[in-house]
Amino acid sequence: MMTDNGAHAPEAAKQDGEDVVETAPPSGAAAAETEKREKEAEAQSRDKQAEAQSGGQAVDVEALAKESAEFRDRWLRALAEMENLRRRTEREVADARTYGIASFARDMVGVADNMRRALAAVPPALRESAEAGIKSLIEGVELTDRELAKALEKHGVRRLEAQGQKFDPHVHQAMFEVEDPSVPAGTVVQVVQDGYTIGERVLRPALVGVAKGGPKAANGPANDNPDVQAGGKPEQDEASAPATGK
Repeated sequence: MMTDNGAHAPEAAKQDGEDVVETAPPSGAAAAETEKREKEAEAQSRDKQAEAQSGGQAVDVEALAKESAEFRDRWLRALAEMENLRRRTEREVADARTYGIASFARDMVGVADNMRRALAAVPPALRESAEAGIKSLIEGVELTDRELAKALEKHGVRRLEAQGQKFDPHVHQAMFEVEDPSVPAGTVVQVVQDGYTIGERVLRPALVGVAKGGPKAANGPANDNPDVQAGGKPEQDEASAPATGK
């Protein structure tokens, strides 16, 4: 036992000595060097982190600027589309308010035609010699015709004045031609059916008869006024015709 203990005692002491050497604190110079290296490594790490952060921020600013420009372009486009939609809606509402009654107005002008035909069927002589009851009936029809015309005009429906006007294919529909040398060619000399407009559109064109073969301003005397001839009075045209023939 003693021999065994004596033989193993130096090995235990050596192990204890090695443990002491491994756990022993470094010297002052070595500790200072180690601390310096740790600080340098920490400083380099902070520099790298700062550089990485600064580069990332620069990339983010550029991306944000690009994204902001895209959002601004989208906003401007949306604003323009909304403005166009607002104007288009206002125009459609105005058109609906003005022309929404076109079908009803077209039927009502047919009623006005019948009222006017009924009045035209009574000659002036018969009207003067008619009894009081018949005169009252005629006056009532005339009053109804005027009220109907006012109601139509209140809603934007107006009757076209075609008689004596120059033929306009946009508002007139020619039914036949009339040989009338007393008026310029192309003048409306007879209205078969009145035309009407609603707003700025033609509700129904006027059915008219157009003169042909009338005088032309180029063939008249040099001092003739074409405007007077175009809208002139038949008496003046008839009086000037023989003078031109001579």
